[in-house]
Amino acid sequence: MQYIQTQKYIRLSPIKLRQVTRAVRKMTPAVAVEKLLYLQKGGSEVVRKTIMAAMANAKVKGADASKLIFASLEVGEGPRLKRGMPVSRGRWHPIVKKMAHLKVVLETKKEAKEIKKQDVKKDPTSLKLRRARKEKKNGTKS
Repeated sequence: MQYIQTQKYIRLSPIKLRQVTRAVRKMTPAVAVEKLLYLQKGGSEVVRKTIMAAMANAKVKGADASKLIFASLEVGEGPRLKRGMPVSRGRWHPIVKKMAHLKVVLETKKEAKEIKKQDVKKDPTSLKLRRARKEKKNGTKS
């Protein structure tokens, strides 16, 4: 089962928020919460609180906190606040204040393994393409 928590309209650039999520993507949520306390980035507190909320959602639904892993950490762009700075000769320099949306999806380790173990039938067309590339690679050099 998946446990989802979203945080919308975060007044932080999506690029800055992605740096934080990229740092904790490979960790377990419990370890990520501990590491984010010491990460000196602007979005670390927001990401930490969102992960903690997702873990709380999972706990309420009966999941074991030690078996949780990240299914996905998505950072999307939100709306933009368009502001400006008046400058000389009646002109205006635009200032765009960006917002982000954060979506944390957690799942248990057992479910993640079951999905990976499912038999996936190989597409015969892709096998033909691989053989053609291999023959092309082994052929004459151009």
